[in-house]
Amino acid sequence: MSTVPTLPSIASKRVPTKRINTHVLFSGPEDGLPVILIHGNFSSATYFEETMLAMPAKYRCIAPDLRGYGDTEDLLVDGTRGARDWSDDLKALSDKLGDRPGHLVGWSLGGGVVMQFALDYPELVASLTLISPISPYGFGGTKGVEGMPCYDDFGGSGGGVVNPEFVRRIKEGDRSTDDPNSPRNVINAFYYKGGFKAGREEAFLDAALLEKMGDDRYPGDMTPSANWPNVAPGKWGPINATCPKYFNTSGIANLTPPILWVRGDADQIVSDTSFFDFGTLGQMGFVPGWPGAEVYPPQPMVSQTRAVLELYKANGGTYTEALFDSGHSPHIEKPGDFIKAFVSFLEGK
Repeated sequence: MSTVPTLPSIASKRVPTKRINTHVLFSGPEDGLPVILIHGNFSSATYFEETMLAMPAKYRCIAPDLRGYGDTEDLLVDGTRGARDWSDDLKALSDKLGDRPGHLVGWSLGGGVVMQFALDYPELVASLTLISPISPYGFGGTKGVEGMPCYDDFGGSGGGVVNPEFVRRIKEGDRSTDDPNSPRNVINAFYYKGGFKAGREEAFLDAALLEKMGDDRYPGDMTPSANWPNVAPGKWGPINATCPKYFNTSGIANLTPPILWVRGDADQIVSDTSFFDFGTLGQMGFVPGWPGAEVYPPQPMVSQTRAVLELYKANGGTYTEALFDSGHSPHIEKPGDFIKAFVSFLEGK
């Protein structure tokens, strides 16, 4: 059962697979059209419960906790495989549940996971919905819409870039509001726009604090770098798995399933000027020694995604962009508008 109490009509189950024992939330009829919802970093499937319950009755919603998160078995994420540990875990779950095509939804880091799954197992993807997804070129350490690395060692990305005070407070299970780096304050300041407060704030914090912590878990290990800001990727954990040294899903430009791209107009996490990107922080003077925009500009995350999707369109694909009056979490901040856009997309309207 889920550590975090679920909403009525949400079923919580542990599903053993050949790779990992996965905790999964379910809603809707067992023979319904599968919709697979993949959460982001510092969250879990709990963040999709309201979305699941708002879906029309013909859909079977399936929301697993990724490896490293929530109530799924605590196994390591091999960062050197990019998002493939998660992709293969989802395939193993698909094998167990029926191995039939589904509509994949990925939020933030989860957007990277579903893009990787679509590359690895295209026959199982009916459509892709990307909610505030990380760039197809990963998070941190690249420049230009083509995703070129700022340095050969991908400095400025990987497990060493996460704020250590935030990490310390997660390990301590901090629920306070006494510091900007507290988990509660980070969620409220950066997941949402303009002071939005989630009705299930306590449950969301509970779910986020289940993230598995440590140098080989979150945030992951690091390698010293001679390049600013003097950290480069290590090998373990989710932040290394989504760094550009190991992660590149730009190949989705050659796929065919329709894509819905949902984003918020005030997203501070995935943005062309992300407050979680060293290029932005250096340019703003928050990190000393910034080498300048020619060497290390802010990563144009949104522009990189758009460039890949435009290439996908040029190759014959179809994508729709939906911009919301929200921050990083449009499905939570604007639930009615999100469901309307999502269901219209699924039904080809």
